[in-house]
Amino acid sequence: EDMGSAAAWVGAVWLALVLALIVVPSALGVSLGISEAYMWVLVKTLEWATIRIEKGVKKPQPQMLKTPAANGIIERDETPMEKEIARLHRADFEFSDIFYFCRKGLEAIVEDEVTQRFSSEELVSWNLLTRTNVNFHYISLRLTVVWVIGVIVRYCFLLPLRFTLAAIGITSMIVGTTMVGQLPNSSVKNYLSEMVHLTCSRILVRALSGTIHYHNKENKPQKGGICVANHTSPIDAIILTNDGCYAMVGQVHGGLMGVIQRATVKACPHVWFERSEIKDRHLVTKRLREHVADKTKLPILIFPEGTCINNTSVMMFKKGSFEIGGTIYPVAIKYDPQFGDAFWNSSKYNIVSYLLRIMTSWAIVCNVWYMPPMVRKEGEDAVQFANRVKSAIAHQGGLTELPWDGGLKRAKVKDTFKEEQQKNYSKMLVRNGSIG
Repeated sequence: EDMGSAAAWVGAVWLALVLALIVVPSALGVSLGISEAYMWVLVKTLEWATIRIEKGVKKPQPQMLKTPAANGIIERDETPMEKEIARLHRADFEFSDIFYFCRKGLEAIVEDEVTQRFSSEELVSWNLLTRTNVNFHYISLRLTVVWVIGVIVRYCFLLPLRFTLAAIGITSMIVGTTMVGQLPNSSVKNYLSEMVHLTCSRILVRALSGTIHYHNKENKPQKGGICVANHTSPIDAIILTNDGCYAMVGQVHGGLMGVIQRATVKACPHVWFERSEIKDRHLVTKRLREHVADKTKLPILIFPEGTCINNTSVMMFKKGSFEIGGTIYPVAIKYDPQFGDAFWNSSKYNIVSYLLRIMTSWAIVCNVWYMPPMVRKEGEDAVQFANRVKSAIAHQGGLTELPWDGGLKRAKVKDTFKEEQQKNYSKMLVRNGSIG
């Protein structure tokens, strides 16, 4: 009985401290300086660790502290097939004629442009989070001691704290939006709904030890517009909602996510689709057009890539978001990988293990750039407009721009891509007189 009452007392004190020092200040949008002090200690510790690593390695190996290449480890000559196989004007076949195809095949096997975007971003130096790199294991006793202390802090203090904050944030979101949802439609209801969304998002950002820098706030998405952003993680939506409200677009889920969706849609005009509806592109476009036509409704938030990419690149934007019409407000999101890996590889980790990794990382630090609004030009089709917006986001966020569909994360390459290369080769052979 004494043990039970002691545990209840400790729990009550813990909850009171969390509410007083973190939840209430974050809900009011003020800071007591705790996060800033934590980030300062963290930066200093990581700087010290990097110096210890550099000192501890007598002969630095190339793979030890290498700077990851921005565009892959292979130095590629991007010359067209026609130039590479210019010698095929001869009628005779030579063994060297196959070298172009061999080289392209080996480049694709070692490191192609697509699959490397679905694995975690490489770091310049160890951030004391993982012990996967064998070179970091036994550099110095001090480094090992600091790593052990870090594990204890992350799992025994930060994880329970973040779990408590997440539970408070999610519960507040469900209860708050359900209560606001009972009110009749009015400007008061809209105001209260926005306050609930903003307040709960701020609490959830604290649950991630989030430090977010918003740039060019004068370009923030306006009502009746469409906000499009690159996609790294499910927490992208929380990062953006921390600074302003959006109407979310997405598929109806089950479980806890489904409970949140059903509660929030009562208070805010989010656009949720059933699995069968999401495949009907015309229905999706129609419902989004109706939302955008009402200039009193919140801007729609869309991630046109359709899947999470690893914070180094922007992949193909699907054209659906750009057929709706209206003003597009591009937003670039770039996470700092030094403090934690925000990328969610959904084909490798389920959402629970992903959130556990996020909540046991040091912090989530990112930059968000609001960019000037863009509209479709005369004579520009949806694909060209999507590519123009994608280029602007990639340039602003310092990300590599790739033409590939993020759907390749799970699907195989379409046969049409292979056939296109085969046709090009056949045409060259026929044109150059090597056949017949």
